[in-house]
Amino acid sequence: MRKILLLVVAAVMTLGLTTEAQNSKNEWKETFKKELQLMGHRNWILIADAAYPLQSNPGIKTIVCDESHVSVIKEVLKEIEKSTHVRGKIYLDKEIDFVSEKHAPGIEKYRKQLKQILAGADVKKVLHEELIGKLDEASNVFNVLVIKTPFALPYTSVFFELDCGYWSGEGEQDMRKAMEK
Repeated sequence: MRKILLLVVAAVMTLGLTTEAQNSKNEWKETFKKELQLMGHRNWILIADAAYPLQSNPGIKTIVCDESHVSVIKEVLKEIEKSTHVRGKIYLDKEIDFVSEKHAPGIEKYRKQLKQILAGADVKKVLHEELIGKLDEASNVFNVLVIKTPFALPYTSVFFELDCGYWSGEGEQDMRKAMEK
């Protein structure tokens, strides 16, 4: 039995799982807040449903929580908005608009909740595979945090690409133009 346990522990470590992957209901929040303090522009945060795969890239850290998907989205959004060092560009799967209630009971209610939560935010909808490609590319150099919830509806992930909270794209462009002179 001990040998099997050691093999399981070794397999988990090989896959890149951390102890944070077994967080209880409130521990995920503390882990998330600590990670957010370390993150900056070009990092990503993903709130994923239960079927989201564990990725093997060491730049992608997954934590699991047992809170509702909607409450996790609210908490992450609140903490990003509260922070002064980052702001989040929000992406949703484009497919979410085409998932039918017939095939995914509860999707209409979720879409309404999401619309309320993200009201006023600039949200871009991109094909799921393109978003996964962006995460893969970013995770080669920058960290990605995946918060996996028990939610069981397709194409309901919410992606936050972090950007600098105290410096705008316009400021960067103006500075670059001044440097060219």
